[in-house]
Amino acid sequence: MTAAKPEALLLLPRLTVQNANAISSPMTWGFPAPSAFTGFVHALHRRISHELDLQLDGVGIICHHFEPQVSQPAGKRTQVFKLTRNPLDLPTLRKLPVEGKTASIVEEGRAHLRVSLLIGASGTALDDELPETLAHRLYETANSMRLAGGSIVPDTSPLTDKQKPQILLLGNSSDEHEHRKKLLKLRQRLLPGFALVSREAQLHQHWQQLLEKNPQASELDALLDLSRLNIVPTPDEQGTPHWQPQPHSGYLVPIPAGYGALSPLYEPGQVRNARDPETPMRFVETLLTLGEWLSPHRVKIEKLHHLLWYHQATPETGLYRCTTPLFAQPPEKEHSHVQD
Repeated sequence: MTAAKPEALLLLPRLTVQNANAISSPMTWGFPAPSAFTGFVHALHRRISHELDLQLDGVGIICHHFEPQVSQPAGKRTQVFKLTRNPLDLPTLRKLPVEGKTASIVEEGRAHLRVSLLIGASGTALDDELPETLAHRLYETANSMRLAGGSIVPDTSPLTDKQKPQILLLGNSSDEHEHRKKLLKLRQRLLPGFALVSREAQLHQHWQQLLEKNPQASELDALLDLSRLNIVPTPDEQGTPHWQPQPHSGYLVPIPAGYGALSPLYEPGQVRNARDPETPMRFVETLLTLGEWLSPHRVKIEKLHHLLWYHQATPETGLYRCTTPLFAQPPEKEHSHVQD
């Protein structure tokens, strides 16, 4: 499935997020899941839809700074999350006196980050309002929201040219040279930083390679093999082996990319205590896949919209996932949107 090209790109640059969720799946921790950002764009669209005829769909995720809230205890090699100190328990009729124990509150890991979001936009509002006015209006609305469970901290100082939001139309331009200059400047505003993209096809190809050596290998084995640091013997010219890290093509990471069904789809009201009694529901588990941190300067300027993450739901197969449709294709097709 290939997403349609948006009419314009909305850039929300350098959003500072405090205490974002750093544990987005049962098996991974670190940067928030792509679904947190696609959900943010959906929430932003719902906030402005009653005022503007503007559809927001698809989001490119560019990270400029990531600071996990962790510490390393003295004498330990492992790191632990910095958690808040909650009030001690209180006396009850059944429990006297107070024992002074911490309340049983399970906290999430947190991280501070700075990200730029590249959002696909379409609708008549692009023609009815000035791009600068519309971009600033959306930027102010986004600053009042939460992102990945964290708080967006607005910049109180006057915005510089690098910090101002921007809307760039992608339609037919009378001056192709001027349009390319604007796209080039937009791409430069994403630097320095790294864009998160999906590499599903590369994961599948690596799994097929593992099956040739081990018929019992699973896709999870392929994901772990691509995500970890493997030290392998590499012979030199004299045939003497030297232990060196096994190279990978790109900065590959495991990422949660949606949910897979564990149960059939239940009718509204069929499951007791459901959050929404008017919507069909089913039980799901987290889907893991392979992602890559890619520098935006590697992407052709006319293909910047390929960085956008989209929702893809197929209820008949039980898959509810997020992906970058073009980057999820086999590596041999990368020449269409990635430059050397």
